[in-house]
Amino acid sequence: MPRAKTGVVRRRRHKRILKKAKGFWGSRSKTFKNANQTLLNAADYAFRDRRDKKKDIRRLWIVRINAAAREEGMTYSSLISGLRKANVTINRKVMADLAVHEPEAFRQLVEVAKAA
Repeated sequence: MPRAKTGVVRRRRHKRILKKAKGFWGSRSKTFKNANQTLLNAADYAFRDRRDKKKDIRRLWIVRINAAAREEGMTYSSLISGLRKANVTINRKVMADLAVHEPEAFRQLVEVAKAA
């Protein structure tokens, strides 16, 4: 049986990996072994951070709601508690958007929470 060398296949695979590693620092973008290892780590970080992004966005919403609630003389926790007692179901994304773009509507929510 003749010997099968991996010339074309290997070159294509290496070129594909090195193309993805473009922009990495030093030998991480030049040598296949380093580039491949770095890309594997990068994939792990990307997977993890796609989930962390959701947590970060939620934190941002809470910070915005808290800031707007304090301007109305109320804390975040008492606002959320008051809205729960008043059976107002509104998610944090919408509340944060109201706090930033529609302060009058947010003020009405605060009044509802204070009444409860």
